Amino acid sequence: VFTPKYRRKIIYYQYRKDLIEIIKLLCQYKGVKIIEGHMMPDHVHLLVSIPPKQSVSSFMGYLKGKSSLMIYETYPELKYKYRNREFW
Repeated sequence: VFTPKYRRKIIYYQYRKDLIEIIKLLCQYKGVKIIEGHMMPDHVHLLVSIPPKQSVSSFMGYLKGKSSLMIYETYPELKYKYRNREFW
């Protein structure tokens, strides 16, 4: 389970479909298998199978950091509304 900064309820309503695709793409890049996942209004549930060579914390840092950058590239107006790189 991880949440956007300040538990902003923005992810479910406006950017849900894009975030789902971004998370799938990033997991595919790292060889991580998504077993189950749910997008809630203010947080994300993920059950993933991470390769043993990679730590959970390094993968989550990668996932949150890269997904934030990808959201800001797609929706540049969020960068000014939520400050730079602090969506997650």
